[in-house]
Amino acid sequence: MRLLMWWSGRALSSAATLLGVSVLIFAAVRLMPGGFAETVLGPFATAEQKAELAARYGLDQAVFMQYGHWLAAVSGGDFGVSMISRQPVGAELLARLPVTAELTVLAVLASVLAGVPLGVLTAVRARPEGGGTAGRLLSGLGVSVPEFVLGSLVVFVFSRYALGFKVGSWVPFTQDPAANLATMILPAAVLSIFSISVTARTTRDAVMNVLVEPYVTAAVGRGESPWFIVRHHILRNAATPVVTLVGTTIAYLLGGALIVEHVFNLPGVGSYIVQAVGRRDYAVVQAGVLLAAGVFIVMNVLIDLLVGVLDPRLGVMAGRRS
Repeated sequence: MRLLMWWSGRALSSAATLLGVSVLIFAAVRLMPGGFAETVLGPFATAEQKAELAARYGLDQAVFMQYGHWLAAVSGGDFGVSMISRQPVGAELLARLPVTAELTVLAVLASVLAGVPLGVLTAVRARPEGGGTAGRLLSGLGVSVPEFVLGSLVVFVFSRYALGFKVGSWVPFTQDPAANLATMILPAAVLSIFSISVTARTTRDAVMNVLVEPYVTAAVGRGESPWFIVRHHILRNAATPVVTLVGTTIAYLLGGALIVEHVFNLPGVGSYIVQAVGRRDYAVVQAGVLLAAGVFIVMNVLIDLLVGVLDPRLGVMAGRRS
């Protein structure tokens, strides 16, 4: 019964969140300066031409009516039609989703495989007087460099000196896996720099908090090796904040993919949304943001379940004890 109540509560909160996101994004795209008619027809279009185009796409209706029609269609799985390509938005997003999914998965793997060992290493080797200053400086540098700056630098360097990598093109994984990875490694590396830095810093703090626990001191007193202590006593107990961070980082990576895909000319959802914003293609922007919100909500639920497995005290039912 408690588990059912938990799932019901999460479903209701998720639905409310998606509804709020739909309202905000629907209003935001219409508050941007320059409407669809002005963008498509140009500044010298007549009022009659603008009115005809607005009537064709239903933009002459009241905003509340437009939102109601769009929400009803989305509830039925219809994300509308792109006003530029005149193709179904759902099909367009589905065709570009593998690119963004692969980029995000590679960035997450880089964040975990590089950030967690780096955080553990800086925590274990931190001196009391130094406190891991070098590790903090490196993580601070990674956090402070924007993706578009680093991405532009990488594109410039590797456009002149390829070094086995490809910039500005994309090859499907099913067509040529090796060529696909050659085009995706650099964008994934740029996208993951921030999350690697944050993951390393969070892991370092979590490990250093666990290092002072009595059971770690007892393990040292028994003569266990440092890396045995790290593997069997520290990592599991320090994993909860790291796992939570990785889940929330995915939302950041989805946002960063907008910039990285545009810089590296990848045909993913991010670059598609960026182009749609410039063209005031309302249906595409609304569907893309709603899709990202849905992914973030699903990841939050999965992270809650995983945290409950790692630490039953923090499980989904921990806050519902009588």
